[in-house]
Amino acid sequence: MARYSGPVCKLCRREGMKLFLKGAKCTSNKCPFEKKGYAPGQHGRSRRIKMSEYSIQLREKQKVKRMYGLLENQFRLTFERAERSKGITGENLLKILEMRLDNTVYRLGLAPSRDAARQMVCHRHFVVNGRPVDIPSFQVKSNDVIRVRDKSRQMVMIHNAMKRVRDGKMVPWLELDKAQMQGTVLSVPNRQDIPVNVNENLIVELYSK
Repeated sequence: MARYSGPVCKLCRREGMKLFLKGAKCTSNKCPFEKKGYAPGQHGRSRRIKMSEYSIQLREKQKVKRMYGLLENQFRLTFERAERSKGITGENLLKILEMRLDNTVYRLGLAPSRDAARQMVCHRHFVVNGRPVDIPSFQVKSNDVIRVRDKSRQMVMIHNAMKRVRDGKMVPWLELDKAQMQGTVLSVPNRQDIPVNVNENLIVELYSK
């Protein structure tokens, strides 16, 4: 499985915002973005460039791609799928990304980050509707039940992640049962239910050129 393996904190600095790629570290005072909020590189602190229309669109695409942990070809294929689907392309793109199994596991609070959720899915620590799934891009649907496998219920990483889940803080399209260590997909999310600070229309404009 291809994935980015470099320093992820530099990605947040490059995009000028927290992408929450390191789990609990991103919300602690140890977050490098709090100390170095400027872009990485020798001239990151002092460099000021007026961004072109293309640059603005590209940065928005890079922001979403890095947030969900996709490489360029994976992201383009996801966009093409969103373009073929009925509805607004930008919203379709975010819905497909949100309904990935690795993102759903992360949103449920069963993993500290999307990267950790992706690895745990690949190691078959979760079952969907009673069947093990090891494909991070697997698309969940309404009424699907994602449960921690019996042999994985003692994993410290999962328990630590669940401790950070606060009642009422779950996205409205998901429901978590902490006692059973399982979550239910209540519905396909609407755009207002997807808590990402991005302008998806800029991505559509970029790929339309």
